[in-house]
Amino acid sequence: MPMKLVFWGFLAAATVFGQPLRLGSENPHYFALGGTPTVLVTSGEHYGAVLNAGFDYVRYLDTLAKDRLNLTRVFSGSYREVAGDFAITSNTLAPAPGQFLSPWAQREGKFDLTRWDEAYFARLKAFVRAAGQRGIVVELVLFCPLYEDSMWSVSPINARNNLNGLGEVALTEVLALKDAGLTGVQDAMVRKIVSELREFDNLYYEICNEPYFGGVTAEWQEHISRVIAETETGFAKKHLIAQNWANGSSVIVKANPQVGLFNFHYSRPPAAIAMNRELPVALGNNETGFDGGDDATYRIQGWDFLMAGGALYNNLDYSFTVGHEDGSFVPGAGTPGGGSAALRRQLGYLRAFFDEIPFWRMRAMEAGRVSGPDGASVRALEEAGRVYAVYVHHGRVVRDAKPRYQTDQTAAVREIGIDLPAGKYAAVWRDTRTGREAKVERFTVQAGGEKKMLTSPVYAEDIGLIVRAE
Repeated sequence: MPMKLVFWGFLAAATVFGQPLRLGSENPHYFALGGTPTVLVTSGEHYGAVLNAGFDYVRYLDTLAKDRLNLTRVFSGSYREVAGDFAITSNTLAPAPGQFLSPWAQREGKFDLTRWDEAYFARLKAFVRAAGQRGIVVELVLFCPLYEDSMWSVSPINARNNLNGLGEVALTEVLALKDAGLTGVQDAMVRKIVSELREFDNLYYEICNEPYFGGVTAEWQEHISRVIAETETGFAKKHLIAQNWANGSSVIVKANPQVGLFNFHYSRPPAAIAMNRELPVALGNNETGFDGGDDATYRIQGWDFLMAGGALYNNLDYSFTVGHEDGSFVPGAGTPGGGSAALRRQLGYLRAFFDEIPFWRMRAMEAGRVSGPDGASVRALEEAGRVYAVYVHHGRVVRDAKPRYQTDQTAAVREIGIDLPAGKYAAVWRDTRTGREAKVERFTVQAGGEKKMLTSPVYAEDIGLIVRAE
């Protein structure tokens, strides 16, 4: 009973944050929400929670909140998919007939791009409000490229689907400033959404999902970011703008100064962090998948990215469907990813681990100052002389393997070495699957300059460690 009372107290307190999500003033590689340093961690549905009227988003948000996951990614309704796209079973971005909600009103079976659907905006605001009441930040993705004809064939901004004769273009020209009429409609949608959501703190905007496909131009993305910023000029609250930069890892060149968060998809290993460490922005691994359905795969990828210095991790969770908004659906073998209640609990432990450390004051340790067992990957963050956080895992991408991400499941006792200054320390080994303390020890370093060797408890796949000066 006491735990239940504390939890609902947290929900009530989360209703008002006082200021929108922003980059931290002390360390712009991380977020602050209501003045509190924050990392964003989730295992979220496939982006249809608002546009799919059949989806019970309250049940979904309750499921995330139960495990203290604090992010959800959602598409605006300017884009949709149809059943069968990407081999996703019960895809929430592919609503059943009559269940698709778009910013634009429908008349005579077509969309009127000059009129708004008030039911859509009521649902959008109710969703963001409900998320905030549960301590969850909403990433609202405004646009998405039309990957294939199946998406373009049902798009509201395809001329065959609207009453306004707009969209007589190739699908690769939709998000490219090539049709003034379409650009005007897009600008109006952005201004309307940004105006409607001006009151919310638990919100930021991503310009476009995966703009490196489908002919999306950099000029168009910069244009949309200016529309967001200009719309908010007179507003009391200014919202963070995100840009999806690449799949995998790459160097961010000519960074748009309006953008505070750059998102990567499938960034494993998380080389994107080291490549862009000098930029005063946050970095996210904002979509995962195509590596099989094993929980360990996506748990490890989340820990690995945040422990490298990332600020956001979103596992693409296919266990959320219409009728299974509690995440109880079991994705089939052909589904391009995983998701489960166990994984969400484990990612909740990842967020809790970061709650234990002053991550906003910590920096990545140089590779030579921390070492792990043969074949393992090691990440470490430090507030020099005070707190050290270490993560060891045994997973890696194996080309041509099925699944491509392979994890060594051998259980063993292993050693790690860490360069510490002279002093007394307390070390806590953290089980990443249960969140429990696996081993606690105290030790003394007589003189700095040599690695202190620490022996782990028995573990398989991965383990965390926090070392504090006493």
